[in-house]
Amino acid sequence: MNLVNIFIKAIFIENMIFAYFLGMCSYLAVSKTVKTAVGLGAAVIFVLVVTVPVNYLLENYVLKQGALSWLGADFAEVDLSFLAFIMFIAVVAAIVQLVEMVVEKFAPALYGALGIFLPLIAVNCSILGGALFMQERQYSTIVEASSFALGSGVGWFLAIVAIAAIREKIRYSDVPAPLRGLGITFIITGLMGIAFMAFMGIKI
Repeated sequence: MNLVNIFIKAIFIENMIFAYFLGMCSYLAVSKTVKTAVGLGAAVIFVLVVTVPVNYLLENYVLKQGALSWLGADFAEVDLSFLAFIMFIAVVAAIVQLVEMVVEKFAPALYGALGIFLPLIAVNCSILGGALFMQERQYSTIVEASSFALGSGVGWFLAIVAIAAIREKIRYSDVPAPLRGLGITFIITGLMGIAFMAFMGIKI
């Protein structure tokens, strides 16, 4: 039941976009059509689901104080936590490179549509944010960390697909000229963020 709680909270209550506004650059730039939004959202889910558990293992068996005790008593006091940022980023960059190669090979049209924003997943704040939240919350098992990663990815996916669907429909609306484009998108995102705040009342 705890895994379900972590998963649901990551999607609705602690949504990366609407609760923390992480990954806004890609969210705003790639949400012009549902097709590209689905592609990027799926890539973000995959990267989160892979990188957060890997970074969990790094954190608990290599980086934090005493993590290297499995090597012997001499390593029990070693603290490599100062390397956390650079190690987390290295893992994210490696996985994003893999995703980019796979998308280019099997979905060249999507690769072209995503453009520069596919490699930029490596610096997407929501990806690094997932690793840092995992570190801060000290999940007790890798399964809990994986549940959080999947929930965070699904939450980001829902957010970008929802705004893309709205932006496709809003093209046919009579939006005042000064608000067309990013202006109305910012307003809609703010309203969606307020709507998602309603989920904070759920006791899980």
